[in-house]
Amino acid sequence: MTLSARGLVCDYGPTRALDRVDIDAAGGSILAVFGPNGAGKTTLLRALSGERRPDAGEVTLNGAVVSGSDPAWRARVGLVSHRTGLYRKLTVGENLAFFGALHGINRDRQMAVRVLDEVGGADLADVPVEKLSRGQRQRAALARSLLHDPDVLFLDEPFTGLDPGGASTLEAMLQARREAGTVVVLVTHDLERGLKLADRAVVLRRGRRVLDTESSGREAEDLLPFFTAGGTRVQ
Repeated sequence: MTLSARGLVCDYGPTRALDRVDIDAAGGSILAVFGPNGAGKTTLLRALSGERRPDAGEVTLNGAVVSGSDPAWRARVGLVSHRTGLYRKLTVGENLAFFGALHGINRDRQMAVRVLDEVGGADLADVPVEKLSRGQRQRAALARSLLHDPDVLFLDEPFTGLDPGGASTLEAMLQARREAGTVVVLVTHDLERGLKLADRAVVLRRGRRVLDTESSGREAEDLLPFFTAGGTRVQ
């Protein structure tokens, strides 16, 4: 299974957030996307997942064009973004039951506990979202993204707010998803952790891909030159 993008362009008024970006992410691997603030990382994730329709270019899975307007594609995607998408007045378990029903999953409390356990949050099922800490909300959002066992998982700064134990649990979950054949695309500012987890690394700068390389053997300092105008495009 391969997720690909060719020639992605996304504009916000006069600002070009993505400028003819090409991406390939294989099943059973983790692609880490790095870059300075405003590089287009979140826009790329939104365009790949179907949350944002690109102004040009296309996204394909195994060669077939996919779109956010297609329910079949949305059913194969898990997404964690800066917004948790959770209802504050409901408990975590009630949220997961609601979103599970949207995917045709039975409203089963055990299902909620099982998915929460995968992200280290089994004790959160009966807690209202409005009473959660930042890290606990992140765990709940991660659980929501895994409910339907997605083929493709998009994660935008998923380590934000997590304590060391939570971060370790998330790393283990990502490794398990990789072993299960999931396509994982991870956006993070943490170069060291991202390089450790990923099979490939991409750096964006000013909406363009300036580096696409295997992450094995790479150190954080190897990527830093590509965050500035002095970096050289590498395929």
